[in-house]
Amino acid sequence: MTFMQKTLGTVAALALSAGAALADPALVYDLGGKFDKSFNEAAYNGAERWAKETGGSYKDIEMQSEAQREQALRRFAEAGYNPVITTGFSFAEPIKNVAADYPDTKFVNVDGFLPEIPENVLLINFQEHQGSYLVGMLAAMESKSGTVGFVGGMDIPLIRHFACGYAQGAKAVNPDINVIANMTGTTPAAWNDPVKGAELAKAQIGQGADVIYAAAGGTGLGVLQTAADEGIYSIGVDSNQNHLHPGSVLTSMLKRVDNAVYEAMTAGADLETGKFMTLGLAEEGVGYAVDENNSELITDEMTATVEDAKAKIISGDIDVVSYYANDSCPALDF
Repeated sequence: MTFMQKTLGTVAALALSAGAALADPALVYDLGGKFDKSFNEAAYNGAERWAKETGGSYKDIEMQSEAQREQALRRFAEAGYNPVITTGFSFAEPIKNVAADYPDTKFVNVDGFLPEIPENVLLINFQEHQGSYLVGMLAAMESKSGTVGFVGGMDIPLIRHFACGYAQGAKAVNPDINVIANMTGTTPAAWNDPVKGAELAKAQIGQGADVIYAAAGGTGLGVLQTAADEGIYSIGVDSNQNHLHPGSVLTSMLKRVDNAVYEAMTAGADLETGKFMTLGLAEEGVGYAVDENNSELITDEMTATVEDAKAKIISGDIDVVSYYANDSCPALDF
C-alpha cells in the first residue's frame, strides 16, 4: 500500500439508501485542457484508470476562462458529484469560497495552498524540487557544452520551485555549469503557448544549451519539438513525455498527479479531508522516467549516480532547498 493510498483512504461500501450507488466523482481541469500531454493529462489518465478498473463513471470539464472556476465547482456540488477534484493552484481560492456552502461535498485541489483548510477540503502538493533535482543531475551528466536550459510556463513560485531544484541537481554534478532559465509569461496564457516555448528554446540553444527542461504545460510541447529539430535533448514534465520525440527526450520529471486523482476517486466519499498532503520521492509522488524511448540515453553510471542521490534525499543526507523557503534559490537567480 502506497503512502497516498494510506492517506487518501480506501474505497467504502456506503450507499445513500438501499440499492443506491455511490456518488460519481468530478474532475475540473486547469487552463490548457485535459490533453496538454502534461499536468492536466496526468489527471485525466488517473481518472480514466479509475473508471476502467472499477467500471465507475465520472464527469469532467475543461476551463475556458478564470470566471468559470467557482461556477464549475458549484455546478458539480449541486449535482451531487463527490468528490470534486481540481487541478492547478488557481482553484484553491474558489474552493475556499464554495466549500462551506456544500459541507457534504469533498473538494480536492492539486497544487493549491490555503492558510486555513476547510474540513471538507484536501490540498495535495508535490515536492517538485526533489524530482527536478534528479533530472537536473541527468542534464548535467549528458551536457557536452556545460550549459543547460529551463523553460517555465507562468512565472509563479511553483515553477521557480521546479527550476530551483533542477539547477541544484545540475550544479551537484558540475558546479561550474551554466543554467539558463526563462519563463513564458505572467498570465495563465503562458501554459498554452508552444510557439513562445519554441522561441525561448531556440534562444537558449543560441546561448549554448544542449539540454532543456520544460515545465510549462502545453507550452513545453514547443520546447520539446524544437529540441528534437535542433538535435539537442529535452526533458519533459509531469506526464511521461519520452514518447513524444523518442531518442531526443532525455527523460521526464514525473509528477504523479495521475495517482493522486486515481486514489482520491477510489476513496470517494470516504476521502480524508481538512488537511494538506505533500508527496515527494519518499512517497513516490515524483520521479524520473526511463522506458524504451530513452533507455539507451541513460547509462548505467547515470542511473547509479541519480539513484544514489535519490536515496540520500529520502534519508535526509541531501537537502534540496525549496524555493518556497524564502522565495529565493541558492543555485539560480531569477
